[in-house]
Amino acid sequence: MGLLDTVLGSVLGGQPSADGGQNNGLAGLVGPLLDNPHLLQALAGVLANDGPAGGIGGLIASFLRAGLGEVIASWIGAGQNQAISGEQIGQALGPETIADLAGKLGSSSSDTAQQLSQVLPDLIDQLTPAGQRPQNGLGNGGDLMRMLGRLLAGR
Repeated sequence: MGLLDTVLGSVLGGQPSADGGQNNGLAGLVGPLLDNPHLLQALAGVLANDGPAGGIGGLIASFLRAGLGEVIASWIGAGQNQAISGEQIGQALGPETIADLAGKLGSSSSDTAQQLSQVLPDLIDQLTPAGQRPQNGLGNGGDLMRMLGRLLAGR
């Protein structure tokens, strides 16, 4: 768990901005990650090219099938992120994926979906700063964890 420890150390060691907020819009990520540090690994598994969801492209396809294409498009594009409920996350990812993540997180499926609904919009927004999906995805799990560490360290 060395990489996870490094990422979380960056989060814990970071300083808030002068106005008391986070420096780069990641304020919504810090609390849930501190409450359940394994959430970061679970999210990396969902978003990684080598993950079971097929990376961000697979995630987008899942949201489109669930009728939530506009929601995920708002997270990737510039502008305000649309909110999403835990129930909608469950519809997009499917009950098997939510149950698998819940097992990894040691929580119920509904709690896991709720945590994802709080973190996923800001995380995808931060991982797509150009307002577009990266053509080659976000990389494999290790690449993504390093990217998340840099994002969180720079907050």
